[in-house]
This record gives sequence, structure tokens and C-alpha cells, in this order.
Amino acid sequence: MLLKNVKLNHQDERLDILIEDGVFKAIEKNIPEREGMEVLDCSEFLALSPYVDSHCHLDYVATYGQPRYNESGTLFEGIEIWGERSKEITAEDVKKRTSHVLKWLVAQGTQYVRTHVNSDEDGLVSMQAMIELREEMKDLIDIQIIAFPQLGVYCYENGLELLEESLKMGADGIGAIPHSEDTREDAVKSLHEIFKLAVKYDKLVDVHCDETDDGHSRGIEVVASEARKTGLGSRVTASHTCAMGSYNNAYAFKLFGLLKKAGLNFVANPTINMHLQGRYDSYPKRRGLTRIKELTEAGLNVSFGNDDIMDPFYPLGCGDMLEVLEMGVHAAHLTGYTQLQDALKFITSNGARTLNIEDKYGIELGKPGNLILLAGEGGYDIIRRHVKPSYSIRKGKIIAKNEQPKFTVFRESGPESVDFRA
Repeated sequence: MLLKNVKLNHQDERLDILIEDGVFKAIEKNIPEREGMEVLDCSEFLALSPYVDSHCHLDYVATYGQPRYNESGTLFEGIEIWGERSKEITAEDVKKRTSHVLKWLVAQGTQYVRTHVNSDEDGLVSMQAMIELREEMKDLIDIQIIAFPQLGVYCYENGLELLEESLKMGADGIGAIPHSEDTREDAVKSLHEIFKLAVKYDKLVDVHCDETDDGHSRGIEVVASEARKTGLGSRVTASHTCAMGSYNNAYAFKLFGLLKKAGLNFVANPTINMHLQGRYDSYPKRRGLTRIKELTEAGLNVSFGNDDIMDPFYPLGCGDMLEVLEMGVHAAHLTGYTQLQDALKFITSNGARTLNIEDKYGIELGKPGNLILLAGEGGYDIIRRHVKPSYSIRKGKIIAKNEQPKFTVFRESGPESVDFRA
């Protein structure tokens, strides 16, 4: 496949991109066409590496209202409802819902997703189903699986044993949820134990960490300490860390020193964090987000995720990473022009760092020929107009195409087309 006259993000000149044998073979001006070659005129397009969804619960998707709606909107009612819904879990149920929603992600430019899959479930049905889907859907999307103890490592019988079994089955990483354990002691112990398993099986770590407005929830310091002591560093991710928005600045200053030494990743889920947090506040209400701007300025890696899509924890969503990004730049006050131009990193390159896939990600010679094409000028323009990818290309093949909508205003003088560009 040959892409002609395409603009790369943060570059003004247009180049040609040649993809052969599934990898980028040439990125330069005036690459000659050859007979039988698929050629795409990209004179109106910007090329980006595909979107990365750094945090999702694919085994939950499309279960909103089953068996009942979460009327309070709280995390705890969501967990209760999922406990009821999970009794009906079958492999066919998980695969049917998940494969359908994965196509939503693909159609909107996502080709990489990290999913947290419940391990506190008899028979590990969801885990087995997701491992099968990882193989079955690999022509469209890379699925990275984290074994996740939704109810807590020590609040569910054999919780730690089921986590280890999930790793043996083929999960890519291990998680924990320390703020949901019964005691601070159990929370700390759960983190020590999952790090031992990560080292034993050479796996990634991604912890649901301090997903609460409680400023005394400080699991992050244990995660960072373990990341540093074990040497896992950038193979470790702290997801949510909502309590960081409630920490006093004196503690936060000390904490940031440890975070920088540990070198771990952070994932914020702006739509879900804004939806679930602050539920117990009157006024002022907290935003419920981690310190996205401050973490980024400290040189730490932050990426974004969908987290939930139409399930007991969140009623909305269609897998659109631009929707997540738009919420993030608003809620984190990242709306300066330069910040907006640079914001796509939260759902592209930063996500690749979180997933530890930088060796196979990016529009660079020798890497897999994966990219998306958008009719936009750059980050600011894409976010403002919510520009959908026109094409999603994977290993040199078109896997999704979006016909851009056109609008017309009818006046007495005749029809006028509407262009949302300034």
C-alpha cells in the first residue's frame, strides 16, 4: 500500500508512506507507484498512530440495565449490580458482547486496548473467553489482558490463587484493588503479593489504585515503592489514583519524589472518574481526577482509557477515545493552545508506553504498518471538531472506513454547505 502526500502530526511537509509485508518500508517524498500497488491519495489527511485505550473492562461492556439500572450512580451500587449480573456469565455471553463493542473501538481508530478481566469468578469464565477473543480479533486489534480481582484479593475466597491461575492461563499482567480491601494491612499485603507473582511469571502490573475521594487512601506509595524495589518500574501502572486530587500538597510533594524514582505509568479515565467520584460531596464537589497536569509536568507518563462502556458502572459511551480525551482536557484544565495541540499523546504514544508496546508502535521504518488517517490539521483541530478517522489501516490493509458526514443549510438564496473549520 502506498499513501501519497500525507501529513504526519507536528510536521508541515507532506510525505509518501510505503507499507509492504505489513511494515513501514519507506517514509519520504515522491515514492514511485508500481503496477498492482494499492494507492491512496492522502492530500487531505493527517496520519497518526492508532489510538490506544489504556484501561477498559471489556467483560462488562453492553450490560447496562442488566439486571437493573444503577440509579445512585455510585461505584458501590455498580459492584452490587455486577455481582448479580455475573451469575449469568457464560463464555458465549462475554464473547458476543465484547466482539461487538470491539468493532466500535476499531471503527473509531483504536487498535490497542488493555482490558482488566475479573479473576474473582468461578471457573474464570470471562478470563478464558477474553484469551480466546485476543486471538480471534488480532486481525483488527491487539488486546492486552490484566487479571483483575474486582472484589479484592482478600475479600474473595481464594482470590490470590485465582489471580495466579489467571497468569498461568495467559493473562499479560496482574492487578489489585487495595482501597477495596477490608483493612489497610490487607491492602498493603495484597500489593506485596501481586508484585511477587509479577516477578515470578514475568508479567506487567496494573493496579486499580486509590479510586476514591478519601485523601487517606495512599496505596500509590506502596505501588511506587514496590515498582522501584522490584525493578519493574515502567512495567507498572497505577490506574485511577483519584485520591491524589484530595491529597494535601505537602504530602503530594513528598510523594512525587518517590513517583519519579519509581518511573511507573499512570492511567486516568476522565469520563468514568468524573462520573463516579464526588458522589458523597455536597459542595464544593471534587472532580475526582488524578493530578494529570502535574504528573505530566513532572515527566511521568499519563495515558487515558474508556474504562467502562454501557455497564453498571457507567451508562454512556461508545468506545470513542476522542470523547475521553475531550473530557480529560476540560477536567484537567489542559485547554491552552499548545496543550491541545499536544493532547493526542494521551491516547496515542503515552498509551503505547503504558502498554509497553513502544517497540512495535509508531509510524517508523520497520514497525508494523498501523495508522489512522484523519481530515484534520492537528491536535487542536481534531479535538475541537471531534474529527473521526476516515481510515484505519493495519499492517497495510484498510480495516475500517468512515464516510465523513456533510451538512447543508437551506436558505432562500439556495443551499449552502457547512464547514466547521474556521
